[in-house]
Amino acid sequence: MPTPSTRSFSVNGRSYSPPACPVVVICIDGCADEYLSVSIARGKAPHIAKLAAVGYRGMARACLPTFTNVNNGAIVTGTPPSATGICGNFFLDPETGEEVMMNDSKFLRNDTILAAAEQAGRKVAFVTAKDKLRELYAKGMRPDGLHFSAEKADEAKQRCGIDIEALVGPRPDIYSGDASVYTLKAGVRLIEEGHADFLYLSLTDYMQHAYAPEEPESLAFYAALDGQVGRMLGLGAVVAATADHGMNAKCDGDGAPQVIYLEDLLEAEFGEGVKVICPITDPYVVHHGALGSAVTVHLPEKILAEPGGLRRVQQWVLERPGITEVVDKAIAVKKVQLAADRIGDLYVFSARDVVIGRRPEYHDISALKKTLRSHGGRYEEMVPLLVSRPLSPAYLRKAQGDPRNFDVFDFACNSANS
Repeated sequence: MPTPSTRSFSVNGRSYSPPACPVVVICIDGCADEYLSVSIARGKAPHIAKLAAVGYRGMARACLPTFTNVNNGAIVTGTPPSATGICGNFFLDPETGEEVMMNDSKFLRNDTILAAAEQAGRKVAFVTAKDKLRELYAKGMRPDGLHFSAEKADEAKQRCGIDIEALVGPRPDIYSGDASVYTLKAGVRLIEEGHADFLYLSLTDYMQHAYAPEEPESLAFYAALDGQVGRMLGLGAVVAATADHGMNAKCDGDGAPQVIYLEDLLEAEFGEGVKVICPITDPYVVHHGALGSAVTVHLPEKILAEPGGLRRVQQWVLERPGITEVVDKAIAVKKVQLAADRIGDLYVFSARDVVIGRRPEYHDISALKKTLRSHGGRYEEMVPLLVSRPLSPAYLRKAQGDPRNFDVFDFACNSANS
């Protein structure tokens, strides 16, 4: 395989100087740090344990709301959602008044590290388990470039000219741990075959939604991920990993889901016209039933025009059991780093073991495989950060401060202790 280009490139105000070896950045979707801790302690993740011992393992802060589209957008651009414009998986489009999925590249407001690396001469591959991310974050890459999903691996040959199923195997069931393992296997095979030397591999959180860290299924899953990480390290790759969000059980002590149907409650108290948008909403309802720990609230003009109307609703919502934080749009923009035109008048977060929905008819929790485990709030904000090589003193200081998960490409490319 030819030596990868070490040409530096800049995007969104940051410069990246990739090393002369494969660079692999992994988003382990839904990976709360305890999944790694338990797997390492039980001897299920020896390669990740070695990576952490030789390189670096710590924590980073994800973007709020802690949802997949939000944080993958931040990671592939190196910027927060205030810059990407991606503030959820789902939003109320102010231009049309329609509730829509935010899975089209037209919604992404800035450029990606992947496209910039491709233009700088790296052989870039973007492999995602969930197809919903592919088109959104392949923005700027060549139309025939290496960007495909495990979910639709059978369509990759037509798009990029490589028969991924012949290389890796038949496409997996998206509702399985195999979808994430397949994504990593694809990355390994692309490096082995000389097709890629700069990779972003984004997994799916089906297993974390279904199983707690200590359950046998989780341990087997992380062992499988660890095996693929070991293969990447064996190929001489610099491997950096983080997560888009953590994961928590959203249940009471008996395992029953704890759901606040906020739109119902608001309508009963303040009348018609209130709309709650659940930004976690996506096609994968088996994961979470469109229930997460963050929502945005759009208030009708009659309330906004009333003196103190917004504050009255804000205080009332904050007093509901299970609600931990309610901020207005100005604070959400300034402190949560969200885009003003893609959120409502209030942003609401719930407790660690509670999710927020609209009305019961919007959420089919009967589709859940087991209990309700989900994410979206501050309790899923801290995620792992791993780098497979020692950090320079400057980057060690950065890692010991307040690193963000969207710094991961910076760490992968620029942090070598030379």
